[in-house]
Amino acid sequence: MIRQLSIFNYALIDKVELTLSEGLTILTGETGAGKSVMMGAISLLMGERADSKVLANRTGKAIVEGVFDSVAPSLKEIFDDNDLDWNDGQIIVRREISANGRSRAFINDSPVTLPLLTDVAGGLVDIHSQHSNRLLSRPEYQLSIIDSIADNADLLADYKKDFAKFAGLRNRIKKLREAIERSRESRELRAFQLEQLAKINPKKGELEEVEKVYDILSDADDLRSRINQAAYLLSVGENSAISLIGDAGSGIDGIDFKLFEGDDDAAQPGIMERLRNVYIELKDIGDTLSRIASGIEADPERLAKADSRMKELYEAVKRFKVADYEALVDLYSSLKAEYGGGSENIGELNALEAEARRLGDTLKAKAEEISQSREVAARRFEEILTEDARPLGLKNLRFSVSLSKGKLTPDGKDTVEFLCAFNKNQALMPLAQTASGGEMARLTLCIKAITANKLKLPTVIFDEIDTGVSGDIADRMGSMMADIAAGMQVFAITHLPQVAVKGRSHLLVYKHDEGERTVSHVKTLDSEERVREIARMLSGKQINDAALTNARVLLEG
Repeated sequence: MIRQLSIFNYALIDKVELTLSEGLTILTGETGAGKSVMMGAISLLMGERADSKVLANRTGKAIVEGVFDSVAPSLKEIFDDNDLDWNDGQIIVRREISANGRSRAFINDSPVTLPLLTDVAGGLVDIHSQHSNRLLSRPEYQLSIIDSIADNADLLADYKKDFAKFAGLRNRIKKLREAIERSRESRELRAFQLEQLAKINPKKGELEEVEKVYDILSDADDLRSRINQAAYLLSVGENSAISLIGDAGSGIDGIDFKLFEGDDDAAQPGIMERLRNVYIELKDIGDTLSRIASGIEADPERLAKADSRMKELYEAVKRFKVADYEALVDLYSSLKAEYGGGSENIGELNALEAEARRLGDTLKAKAEEISQSREVAARRFEEILTEDARPLGLKNLRFSVSLSKGKLTPDGKDTVEFLCAFNKNQALMPLAQTASGGEMARLTLCIKAITANKLKLPTVIFDEIDTGVSGDIADRMGSMMADIAAGMQVFAITHLPQVAVKGRSHLLVYKHDEGERTVSHVKTLDSEERVREIARMLSGKQINDAALTNARVLLEG
């Protein structure tokens, strides 16, 4: 239930802080006083989209916060799955809206996404408005009502788990069949590609090696001449580099360079040692160049082979329309693996289809069991709803639940349709085609009275569900709301005094001008204030003694 509600800087509201109680709480106020603003704020806690236009003062944030306790233990699984703190069943939900339109949501001070907030809020509050009445004509909503009466949640959960597995199997089977079909359709092309690539037999790194051989052999004489020339200049001729360095060393041999201690260039290691290192390095370079040059030989036949192979590989890259040579090698490898591994894995397909048939048979049996529970619940629901609705002015109501069976879906194999007739001479027709707004509201209230405890919702909010009724019918609807509130927290927004007097507590929404602004306020009425509010609802702004007396009589009754 909602234990505390705080609203700051939201639309006409500057600041509202309420401590709320169990049972039936009535919310009244003149048209335009701000009741819809209150509902808008609560809807934010339920995950509704936010708009920066609701900020009363754009220099600050709009904040709506609700403290919920006596929360259903079933919500703990959602908290555990999303790493949210579970504080012994107390949940604090907060929404913040900035002037730039950014909205943030928090659960127990942890930021959450709106979809997650909506999931959690679904187990906290059920808001029922005139708009919600239209839900009653939707087949999926009608089915949820029958399931709540059938009390088959465990059976449905088991079925849904198997159906998810079945759907996954069917998806795998579909993809495997498509892969096999694609394989069959393109077998000739892929077989031809594999045959041609097998003749070429491209190997990883081969093109780079062939290009290197070609570069060497295509200019062998010039390369050998230039390398030999370099080797000669370094180490072979009389005036070679290493000969000159040797002469330089001989010329300065015996000089004590310690005499030049102040000269950084003469510092350790010594000049002679450095000359010896250069001599050794140059001699090694010369020997290496001589060895390389001796290995270069003009080989026209080998050059022709390298040229031919290089052109063949270049042409293959173009012919098979791949990005580069490495992609050509990858294509060849994948085709070999595909044919070697057998892409048409008929054995796997047969095994999956057999498993799907077994699971399908299990699902059919479970769906039939669910259907039977729904059939029993539907007949019971017809009787209870008709009995509860007739005292609300629907004395000629005939109500029937049509259950038709079809293919398996995530909810079983049943389609539900509520059929009604409100007059003696009227044939049964779908609810959406025959019920007026007032009739729909009364049916909705009856259904909520039947299902509220089964759905285990801590809080239900009726937003002017009594629109279009009055007198004795309004009194009976108020009593029905009070009966529902015996087992849970219920809020009723109403303009009818017959409903308002049924509440355990009473909130008044009112507004007045403060300077240049009109501001809405909410207050909890004491007994005398409540008498005056009921009297206002009876007679309007001019409250007389007769209205006050009538209000007291209604409240005492």
